[in-house]
This record gives sequence, C-alpha cells and structure tokens, in this order.
Amino acid sequence: MNYAIYLYTFLTIFGFWLALQISKRWKSVIFNTFILTVLILVLILLVGKIPYDDYMAGNAPINNLLALSIVALALPLYEQLKQIAKQWRIILSVVVLASVFSMLTGAILALTLGATPEMVATVLPKSITTPIAMEVSSHLGGIPAVTAVGVVVAGLQGSIFGYLILKKIGLRHQEAIGLSVGSVSHALGTVSCMEINPKAGSYSSISLVLCGIISSILAPYLKSFTYSSNPNKTAICFDGGFIVINATIRPFLP
Repeated sequence: MNYAIYLYTFLTIFGFWLALQISKRWKSVIFNTFILTVLILVLILLVGKIPYDDYMAGNAPINNLLALSIVALALPLYEQLKQIAKQWRIILSVVVLASVFSMLTGAILALTLGATPEMVATVLPKSITTPIAMEVSSHLGGIPAVTAVGVVVAGLQGSIFGYLILKKIGLRHQEAIGLSVGSVSHALGTVSCMEINPKAGSYSSISLVLCGIISSILAPYLKSFTYSSNPNKTAICFDGGFIVINATIRPFLP
C-alpha cells in the first residue's frame, strides 16, 4: 500500500493554514477562509496536475472524521445553553420555521423542474451541516454525495452574501443575523459570521446545531407531505420501453 498518498492530508491542512493567514490580513467577507482554501487547493491541483481521485484518497484521515463531527456539534450547543434558556421561545420559533422553509423551498423547486423522488430526497436536507445532511439524505433514499455538493453550494451562498444582504436590508441585531445565517448556511455561514462579529457567530452556531437536529426529525414527514399517492396509472408501450402517463407518485404543490 502506498502510504505516501496520505501526504495530501497535510496539503489540505497547509491550504487551510495559508487561507487563514491571508484572511487575517485581508478580512474580506466574500473571500473568507473557506473560499480561499478551496481556491488555493484548486490552484495547487491544477498546477501540480494532481489527479482528484488520488487527492481524495489521500484525504481519507480527514474525511473519516466527518461522522465524528456530528457528536462534536453537541459542544457549541452545551456552551450556549444559558443564551438558549433566556430566549428559547424566539430561538426555537426561528429555527423551526427556517428548517421547514428551507426544506420545502428546495423540494418544491426540484419538483417544479421535474425532479424524481430520489432527487427531491437529495436536495431536501441542503441547508443543514454536511454530516447530518448526508445521513438524512441516505435515510430518505437520496444520493448523499450529491447532497454534500448541495450543502456546499448553499453554504457558499450564505457565507458570501448572507451577512451582507441582512445588513443591507437594515437588520441590526447580531442575534437575528446569526440565527438567520446559521439556519440556511450551516458551518460555512457560521465561520463567516464569526470572522465579522463573534456574537453573530455565537448565535449562528446555535442555529446550526438546532436546525440540524430539527431538520433530521422533520425531513421524513416533509417528504411524505410533499408527495401523495395516486392509485391510477396508465402506461403505453413504445419501442420496448414504457412511458408512464400518470405517475404513481404525484407531487403536491400548494
């Protein structure tokens, strides 16, 4: 076995460290630590002509920590227990509404574009943190790898534009900004908030954890709500295949 391939793990760590140093001096909302890390690693892979499959295989030690990070999410929740206890009604209302809205908008958009039930299950948990999202997607019959991509895209959008948009519309309370960003942009949005305002980052971490828990509970029910059964189905034969006219699963669109 070629153990030298695991040196790519140190390449990832180096990329993150370099991005962190640049971020401390640059302090850009758009080009935050995560964005810079991705750009640095992409540049290294392209210049060095490193195969992506080899790079991913070499990052197995880091990738294997993804499942353990689910347990680690309990730490920020414990640290923020006093804040949650003081404002639990507001926090719970925000994260429940945000979780439901985030999942429903993704599912309805997917259905509008003609997605299959498998793809709807894939995009349903797009706004929760990666390890939980992949487990939820797998449980619902989705494709975890594609879900991970959706999570990254949602996180990037929120980390780049979330804080800026909320400030532009006149939202001043850092607690509200943190809860909003964390509920739809998970860890990436939380990092972005933390770099700008620690208080916003603190509330974003609360939202990140609670939305992950609530979404994992509600996702199966929302998927069932999104679809209703239609017992009647008709099919006609065409060149040895079948064209289904009335689908067994009919999307429910409010």
